[in-house]
Amino acid sequence: MSHTAELIAVGTELLLGNIANTDAQMLSQGLSALGINVYYHTVVGDNPQRLRAAVEIARRRADILITTGGLGPTCDDLTKNVLAECFGRPLVRHEASARRIEAYFRSIGRPMTENNYQQAMLPEGCTVLDNDWGTAPGVAFEADGVHVVMLPGPPRECRAMFQYRVAPYLRACSDGAICSRTLRIFGMGESLVESMLRSQMNAMQNPTLAPYAKEGEVELRITAKAGHEQEARALITPVEARLRAQLGSAVYGADVTSLEEVVLPLLKERGLTLGCAESCTGGLIAKRITDLPGASAVFRGSVVSYATPVKHTVLGVPQALLEEYGAVSEPVARAMAEGARRTLGCDLAVAVTGVAGPDPDERGNPVGLVYLALAAPDGTTVKRTRSGGVRERIRTLAASGALDLVRRWLSGAPLEETGTEPSE
Repeated sequence: MSHTAELIAVGTELLLGNIANTDAQMLSQGLSALGINVYYHTVVGDNPQRLRAAVEIARRRADILITTGGLGPTCDDLTKNVLAECFGRPLVRHEASARRIEAYFRSIGRPMTENNYQQAMLPEGCTVLDNDWGTAPGVAFEADGVHVVMLPGPPRECRAMFQYRVAPYLRACSDGAICSRTLRIFGMGESLVESMLRSQMNAMQNPTLAPYAKEGEVELRITAKAGHEQEARALITPVEARLRAQLGSAVYGADVTSLEEVVLPLLKERGLTLGCAESCTGGLIAKRITDLPGASAVFRGSVVSYATPVKHTVLGVPQALLEEYGAVSEPVARAMAEGARRTLGCDLAVAVTGVAGPDPDERGNPVGLVYLALAAPDGTTVKRTRSGGVRERIRTLAASGALDLVRRWLSGAPLEETGTEPSE
């Protein structure tokens, strides 16, 4: 049987817009990976009557109810009280949780006030989800055919609690095993991917296949259910092979989160170093690479040649090229990449120059026009790309396009298949 879940976020600060509800996004992604459908998100302020009404609605249309927030020690932290009342579970002191809270305050050298013991008052007979990332324990129990899970609101705690406490709990509640595998695609828009795969997606029942649009990318999630994990994964394998054959080198990885997560290991495997020359991306490529641990082993650095004179003085782009073709051009992109490879002393160098907007450049080049170049030991490749949207999106796609160019060279994929418009 397929499970359905509803998420209820508790906190007036969410309704006021003081903070974003990032917990809901994370939980929806995690539940989807478990093969659990999320049909509703609700946000409720710190008001017991409105929370009670939201819970009564949710319990009639979902068999998994997950709340975030409202588990702290202050008077407006009311989630446990309301849900315990709704499901007829009295709150009792959980001594092990009380000791954990005391130990936490000792470890940080701060005095513990009496109201913190409120966090150790838990629904009678519940499964306690130990919180190793904060003070408020999570809670899980089943009542009236509904699995109820309560999680702390701070995103760092909520994410870890879901991964290490809730996901195993929900797997144990399921009959059999649910497994998923996510393919990441760059260079093809969601509508193109969907049109290619529509008939087989509609025909599939187990495994199922679902596309998700990202910024300039597409995810394809394959989810299978079986009696055991090994059986579920065996159902996924031929589907993944078929999709890779259909989509070719546009598939850049499976169960990865970004292009840079693929590029970095490839550089290490090949024993090669990388450098950048960035104009319109303003250091974004370097940031994405250096966000990953271990980047220092292969990444030499980036020259952010935002101003045109810097392209000449630092990267050695000939002044004649700049004057004849302008900064946003194929010859200048080529010279930037070759200059970065020479200046930084790296094996590979990628360059980006383009118009991020909001207006065309002084030569009339349109917003969204970007040239990518890769200088490698076997020569230099330049790609002209064009994307729409706002400045941030254009910069993101340009950085991704550059990383994909590196990825393709390192993996031996055809460079000419990099798309001119990566996504709708």
